[in-house]
Amino acid sequence: MQERLFAKLSGCFAVLALVLTCIGLYGVLAYGVARRTGEIGIRVALGAQRRNIVGMVLRETLLMVAVGLALGIPASFGVARLAAGVIPDLLYGLRANDTTSVMIAAAMLVAVAVLAGFLPARRASRIEPMTAIRYE
Repeated sequence: MQERLFAKLSGCFAVLALVLTCIGLYGVLAYGVARRTGEIGIRVALGAQRRNIVGMVLRETLLMVAVGLALGIPASFGVARLAAGVIPDLLYGLRANDTTSVMIAAAMLVAVAVLAGFLPARRASRIEPMTAIRYE
């Protein structure tokens, strides 16, 4: 019973961490788009299509996520190796360095990042050039 309660609590905290990650990434991207309103307006005035603007913002999103994953995945394996004595008792049938679980978590993080980046990207694609130039 105690193990199931611990697993449910861990799952709830994992979902909460994922939601907080989404909100934080959305905030950073929305701030970046707001700061670049003039640049995006000039791009639109010069003929950039909406899909190009959305692609530009989503590329920046995926770049941030890729850097985070490139630093985080090796760090997680390193911490798992250091905590090898404690972690196996808590995992119930998984290894501390289970690559399938890590890849599923990374894929979920990428999906959440695309979701969080799409709203600022869509807002950026709808910027009117005259409004953007007057913005500053």
